[in-house]
Amino acid sequence: MLIFSDRPHIPLLQWLARGSLKQNLHRSIRLWAWLCYLYRDDCWNLSEPFSFVDLRKTFFTFTHPKEDAIPDLHDPNCICSKTIAEWIFAAKTGVSETEWRSILKSHDDIPDATLDELLQRRLFAVTRRSLSGDLQILTELGWLKRSGQKYYRVSQFPERPIDTNIEDTTRISTYNFNFLHPDLANIAQNLSQQVGEQRFNLHVDYVIPKSTLDIVDDWQYQLRHLWEQTPVPPVKLTYKSARVGQKVQCIVYPVCVYYVQRAVYLCAFGQTPINKGEWYNYRLDRISQMLPLNWKDSSLPPILRNHYPHHLPKPDYVEEQMAKAWGFDFYLQPKLMLLRFDREFDDRYIQGTFRHETFQRVTYQQAEKLIKQNTQMQKLLQILHSRSPDDAYYQVYYRDGDTNVGLRLRAWRPKGEVLLPWELRQSIAKEVQQESQLYNI
Repeated sequence: MLIFSDRPHIPLLQWLARGSLKQNLHRSIRLWAWLCYLYRDDCWNLSEPFSFVDLRKTFFTFTHPKEDAIPDLHDPNCICSKTIAEWIFAAKTGVSETEWRSILKSHDDIPDATLDELLQRRLFAVTRRSLSGDLQILTELGWLKRSGQKYYRVSQFPERPIDTNIEDTTRISTYNFNFLHPDLANIAQNLSQQVGEQRFNLHVDYVIPKSTLDIVDDWQYQLRHLWEQTPVPPVKLTYKSARVGQKVQCIVYPVCVYYVQRAVYLCAFGQTPINKGEWYNYRLDRISQMLPLNWKDSSLPPILRNHYPHHLPKPDYVEEQMAKAWGFDFYLQPKLMLLRFDREFDDRYIQGTFRHETFQRVTYQQAEKLIKQNTQMQKLLQILHSRSPDDAYYQVYYRDGDTNVGLRLRAWRPKGEVLLPWELRQSIAKEVQQESQLYNI
């Protein structure tokens, strides 16, 4: 039976943050608190496997709200009533507040007033969605195993920063790679220090032309300073939209930055170039102006005024949405896709690879069942019955209209075939016909 007894020291919290500790400090401390609960003697009455609902029932009192909203201070005995300071500086942790704050400030220059306010927040006074997202993060970090909607404790803890009395700045910097994918972060941690000759090199496809690299760097620098402010201000973007075909102006709340599919994007909440929805991914090199605004500015759209100050989205939300369906445009409608691959192609390039959390192998019979739930059932059944049961079939939830998903499907042709949804299949068929005409002599 494993017992977790690590103190909330800064290198560990940085490792749990998987990125900027300053931005993710609240969540990072919450992940540490989850581990303190999940791996302790008196928590083993939580039978395995357990769901999020099972965990919630044992962790909170029965009066804890079940809806997806930040709970009020409803019960002083509920664990959601404890502040962050009460968690970190409890007698059993043996953590000195003065020392802890000093080390944190040397790591991230957080203003005293901001840190004071954070420490008085209730650690678990967050939405159900955020709590559920915590379990997903712990799974990705190797603290839990997941099967469907159920979780298991692990038999061996993942490698992590070890608590020491002397804080090693080199050790802290080592764990700043955690904004990368865990596998890539491990490579960087092991090989980024030069050993004789440089033996670790990272090459990525980057479509942004060199002439605009300085612009991208400038926007990232400006965003970093915006995120250091309290509160983070909204911004007015002037954006050259490829989808609209012209420059547009949008007032948004900047949430986070992602490098995805050869470019850097700002995930922002508010107005969109197409005047639909509440979210949009803005490619940084296409932003020509970024003007910070005040929250009292009369030009702010209603959606931002209605969400300020307590309901502005967090970066966690973007991660949670991307985990639900395949595609970076996490705000698009999710749909179920059924794919077929030639057996040999699957053996070489698909089987044993990770595409998305929802990308799952299904049997021929399961594929048939999925098709029977479709409106074009008879025609699709005829198509399926003409395919070999020995081929490989997969289902995945994807974002309908996501450009990067479309590029991946094109890369799999002709070895990969979309069976569902019918509309996507027809669109691909039309595209293939147009493409074939280019090569017919």
